Amino acid sequence: MTNTVTDRSDAAHMPSDVSSDVGPFDRFATAASKFASRAWFFAFCLLLVIVWAPSYFLIGSVDTWQLIINTMTTIVTFLMVALLQNSQTRADAAVQDKLNAMATALAVLMDEQSNKSEELRKATGELRRAVGLEDRESS
Repeated sequence: MTNTVTDRSDAAHMPSDVSSDVGPFDRFATAASKFASRAWFFAFCLLLVIVWAPSYFLIGSVDTWQLIINTMTTIVTFLMVALLQNSQTRADAAVQDKLNAMATALAVLMDEQSNKSEELRKATGELRRAVGLEDRESS
């Protein structure tokens, strides 16, 4: 996703208001997420484990042999979780902004038609309150 809103307090009201400018870390996290989600990346990781397994005969010590794989997997896991969390948070924010824009547009349309029905006027009020629900829940 290229569109993002970085601060919830200045969230866009319409999809066209969303900025496509993302910082260097966000671009890197997006690229890393795409890179790590490929089947060949999984195959490469599997190959590393297959190469590591017989390395016991070169290293000789079970403790050192296990320490190597444990350290590598811990470091890679830690970094990947941070990168993937960044990408997921931005994707969630973009989806929420789109849903809010759709609800706001629907509320405006319902407002225009609400003079014909009291029930529609109540539904419009409930929809407007629901759009603000995300902000109330996060505070």
